[in-house]
Amino acid sequence: MSGRPDGNGCKVPNMNYVVSIFKIMSDETRLSILWLLSQGEWCVHDLAEALDTSISNISHHLRLLRASRLVKSRRDGQKVYYSLDDDHVVRLLDEAFEHAQHG
Repeated sequence: MSGRPDGNGCKVPNMNYVVSIFKIMSDETRLSILWLLSQGEWCVHDLAEALDTSISNISHHLRLLRASRLVKSRRDGQKVYYSLDDDHVVRLLDEAFEHAQHG
């Protein structure tokens, strides 16, 4: 992680990717998708039904989540199933929801 020195000689990390993650997660639909995926694997159709929105809308949000490396996919015949990319995403969500409960 590259960075620039602050006034005390400490390196401030490059925040661009972290900022992009929080921007992606700041959308209610995307956060809802992430929460559902934290419970297990889902296909687009089931996500759309659970969130009462269109398949097109869910697909749009999933593209953004995949581009940000928060979500991964796997194909099984005609269906594509989505899940969280790794345990870091689970921990990030857990911390966010736990913090919200204390607010």
